[in-house]
Amino acid sequence: MTTAPGILTGYRVLDCSIAMAGPFAAQRLGDLGADVVKVEPVAGEWQRHAAAGGASGNRINVSFLSLNRNKRSLAVDLKDPQGQEVLRKLVAGADVFLQNYRPGVAARLGVDYESLKAINPSIVYVSISGYGEDGPYAQRPGQDLLLQAMSGAMLSSGRAGEAPRAAGQYLVDAVTASTAFEGVLAALLHRERTGEGQLVTVNMLDAITTLQMQELSVHTVGGLPQERSEQPHAHVYIRSPYGAFETADGYLVLAFPPLKTLGEIIGDDSFLDMVDEEHGWTHRDEIFAATARRLRTRPSQHWLDAFAAAGIWAGPVYGYADLLRDPQVRHNGTFVTYEHPTEGVVTVPGFPYKFSATPPRIERGAPLTGEHTREVLAEIGVADDEVARLLESGVVVETS
Repeated sequence: MTTAPGILTGYRVLDCSIAMAGPFAAQRLGDLGADVVKVEPVAGEWQRHAAAGGASGNRINVSFLSLNRNKRSLAVDLKDPQGQEVLRKLVAGADVFLQNYRPGVAARLGVDYESLKAINPSIVYVSISGYGEDGPYAQRPGQDLLLQAMSGAMLSSGRAGEAPRAAGQYLVDAVTASTAFEGVLAALLHRERTGEGQLVTVNMLDAITTLQMQELSVHTVGGLPQERSEQPHAHVYIRSPYGAFETADGYLVLAFPPLKTLGEIIGDDSFLDMVDEEHGWTHRDEIFAATARRLRTRPSQHWLDAFAAAGIWAGPVYGYADLLRDPQVRHNGTFVTYEHPTEGVVTVPGFPYKFSATPPRIERGAPLTGEHTREVLAEIGVADDEVARLLESGVVVETS
């Protein structure tokens, strides 16, 4: 294993965020070597108490474990003036401050951008919100499913007249995390060039909207309506057939094949005289339904072999167990396995990027609440007797 420092080694990130988007963004920074201090309430961050899928873990549930590796935990009561003073001392030597408080909360706690900029003018301050820092929806809850629905994304697939289906992932949280991660890196690069810190604002509504760059441009520039049809096409703006299909023993996906070639393979003569970019639109439902009927007659592998031989884009529909076994996933090292002090051997998704000189790595698993409180306070010059007093008063806590 390499011992080279990570790209962000030497940078300190204060992660004051909760749930998924903020912690995921901060974890990415930690994967690249940043010293990420998770500043959480003395009772522990919200995600510690909300176990997705009921996966509770030993002392750390899987939800928290998955979003908080490569961090140290400082548990402090920010509603107490003494706790706020602790945070201000941390800010003085930090590079990045990341929060996703409800609008107005940061100012009430005295940790808004202007307050922290006065302490550390070079701070990169990242504020994540649901709908924006202000405006008519600023106080609405920024929850993933609500944003999927509002963004229009859910009405770009499926059947007309049926309820839209959400993504099977926390899609908005994930893309917001990636957006915040990009914002931090860009702001740090600007600071390297100019010495100037700045405020970076990211909101979930804009993140999921801009993710749909191509689809929304087809609507706004091309003037094409977003209309679902009778068959369950996987995308309203792609010609038929495009989507998931049942086979004799499972499912496969098929992406806009040449209609003549498709007709020859599945044995449907009606396709032979069709023009892809004409009939693929004007006969969308007819083509989709005919394809679906034919594909049900043979096993998935039969069709996948035939499509591969013809150069048609098609593939299997995996579950998570299939993904873990896939040879390309294994070759890529997509998943990593490490030993966690309380949770044992864990296997989780690794890193979405590779660097030849400074690869990301896991230095530590997700921490216990306040596991590093004493350590972090010592680093910012808090004397041992003062640490003891703060612990005794409950302003900070530590767990071992």
